[in-house]
Amino acid sequence: MKKNILSIMLFFCSYLSIAQEKEIKAVLEKQRLDWNNGDMIGYMQGYLKSDSLLFVGKTGPFYGWEKNLQVYQQVYPDKAAMGNLTFDIIQIKMIDKKHAFVLGGWNLQMEKGEQKGFFTLIVKKIKEGWKIVVDHSS
Repeated sequence: MKKNILSIMLFFCSYLSIAQEKEIKAVLEKQRLDWNNGDMIGYMQGYLKSDSLLFVGKTGPFYGWEKNLQVYQQVYPDKAAMGNLTFDIIQIKMIDKKHAFVLGGWNLQMEKGEQKGFFTLIVKKIKEGWKIVVDHSS
């Protein structure tokens, strides 16, 4: 009997983890589509709209949703500059019920060339869904 209960619990936990991973991938896919449509505001909806949002890039760390938006708009002022974004999700690891670690690669094809690198994210489940709270992109 104990083995059956344990098996059911393991199956349920595994099912929850798979469902959460799908939800996280859906957020990233929506970001990719918004980016490729030139919709920077739509893309930013994948991030927690908070001053505590942490972004770390090649110029160093900075905080805040608004600051992140400003930086993106300066670097990618229009659809042509934004190019075509793809992601390669390497790993999603649940930290706990409301937090996950995401490791992936990104590739940006533009008229004037290509940029690519890797990212690590911490995502958090809030009432609106999964949101990126930490983004380290290189």
